[in-house]
Parts: sequence; structure tokens; C-alpha cells
Amino acid sequence: MSKAFNIDGVVIKKGERKRLEINVSKLFDHTDMSIPVEVIRGDVDGPTMFISAAIHGDEINGVEVIRRLLARKKLLSNLKGTLIVVPIVNMFGFNRNVRYLPDRRDLNRTFPGSKNGSLTAQIAHKFMTEIVNKCQYGIDLHTGSVHRYNLSQIRAFIDNEEIKEMAYSFGVPVILNANIRDGSLRQAATEKGVKILLFEGGEALRYNENIIKSAENGIVAVMYKIGMLSVKPKSISKVAKKEVFLASASHWVRAPHSGSLHIRKNVGNKVKKNEILAIVSDPFGIEKHYVRAKKTGIIIGITMLPLVNNGDALFHVATFENIKEVASEVERYNEGLDEN
Repeated sequence: MSKAFNIDGVVIKKGERKRLEINVSKLFDHTDMSIPVEVIRGDVDGPTMFISAAIHGDEINGVEVIRRLLARKKLLSNLKGTLIVVPIVNMFGFNRNVRYLPDRRDLNRTFPGSKNGSLTAQIAHKFMTEIVNKCQYGIDLHTGSVHRYNLSQIRAFIDNEEIKEMAYSFGVPVILNANIRDGSLRQAATEKGVKILLFEGGEALRYNENIIKSAENGIVAVMYKIGMLSVKPKSISKVAKKEVFLASASHWVRAPHSGSLHIRKNVGNKVKKNEILAIVSDPFGIEKHYVRAKKTGIIIGITMLPLVNNGDALFHVATFENIKEVASEVERYNEGLDEN
């Protein structure tokens, strides 16, 4: 780690903690729009890691996770290396409570971006240049998309042994060895050699206390795992005791018909093949269409809308070899968060 560290022209020295703004663009009324960043550098050399949230402007849980992490001054005073936190990447969407940018593009399908491309491409390029390319590690915080709720989970490229160790140390009960999507931050970061985890949990435009706790505890556990913290936090012991399971696959169960959705199973529930997950009915309750599980697994994502169209994604189900143990651990995990 060099003695001087530079982000968008701002120098952060060893032992310093600075807030800065990465200039991006202007609104129609000439108001400056910028990406807020806080950099914390330890006195001792160590890894450099970024934590980002709100790449989708309506996914606000991660913003609160970062706020709480930054408030842990005693913890961060023991930092080795450099921590770069970006609570709001998509400031345009965040200010309007929407997922996308003004040009209607998805930022997480536009990386690594382009210096002279669309607005979304320019933001992606700036974020890659000023943040990602200066790090060895990263954690990107997400929620379910609008009207979808996700169980706390990690998505990562598990074929890389170091990323696998980071994923397990995060301590959430479910890990998906997820394919890297074209244009995603995870793909662009991986191609640059950055070890990155994607955390999913909760619902767009909502704070969920259990999800926030699980993400904050997981981040601290990863920081300790990669050598960024010299003192072992108390929360690490709780995370380390939790069993983590790698999903062998996952799939969506879709609506067999349009109508009103009446759910029988929820996030975190174990389901058996052909078990009824929900019933779709007409407004009179005369026609009934059963939504059944394709395979035995754990529900890790669910729609929050009771009105559905034929083919809508309703339940995201992950499959495991040791399904009973996973179901028990998910239940214990959620109970443990309630006690904190």
C-alpha cells in the first residue's frame, strides 16, 4: 500500500479518514451530482477493500448498513490497510426512489462502462477507475428488486478459493455459486482481479432490521478474515458459529395463471417437490390454480405483490444436498439476529 492514496484528485494519507465527492454530472438546473465516498486508511499497511450500495437506486438497505459500519469508530480505529465505502453509487436513482438512471439503463449491466458513452456508462467507468481498480477486495450490497424480498444470501464466484473463503466467513446461511452476468460490477471487478462478494437481502425501498444486522456482521467478519482488523470483534464469534451451505442450484417458480396470489410458504421455508406454495384465484374465488414446487429446496426469494400475471416469477428456490440441515440453520440464523 503506497504512502499516498488518491481518489479523483483527493489524497488520503496513512491514518487519515476523509469524505469526498466524485463528480459525475449535473441536473437540468445545473445542480452538481456526485458519488459520495468515505476513505479510511489505517496506520499499518494492509488490504484495500471497497463496500458499495445503491447501485440500483431503490435498494436502500445497504445505505443503512454502511451508515452503521461507519459509526463503529472503535472498530475502524484498528484498521489495517484502506477501506473505501460508497453508500450511494446511483445517486440519480436514489434521489428519485427508482432502480435505474435517467437514461433508463441499469447501472449493474453497464460495467466497466465508457468514458464517452451514455450517462450510465460514464458513471460505471468513473466508479471502476476511481474505486474498483484501486482495490484487491470488494463487497457489493443489494436487495431484491421492486416488490421482491430476498433471504440474506451471498452470490459469488466460488471456483476462486479466496472468494470462497470470504463467502463462507460472511456467515449468512446460503451461498449461491452464481454465474457472472454480462455488464455487472461483479464481472468487471473479477476481470480486474478483484475478489468480490455480492450480498442480497431484503426488499427495495425498505429497511429490514434483520437483513441490516446480517450484512453489517458479515462485512466485519470478512474484514477480519482478510486481515483488515487487528482486534477480533465480538460479533465475529457469533458469525463463526453459524453453519453455511452452498446451494447446488436455484430456480424460479412462476405463476401458472393470472389472478390473486394467496401464499402458503414464505422466505426461509423448506419446500418439498410438488408441495403447494400458493394458490392463484380469480376475484370470485371460483377458479383456483395451485403453485407447486418443482424440486425440494429452500425459498430464498419471493414476490411481495398479491396480484400476478401468468408467468410472473413468484418463488426463488435454492436446492441443496442436505436440505434438512439448511432449513434448521436458516431458522436458527433468523432467531439469532432477533436476539441481537
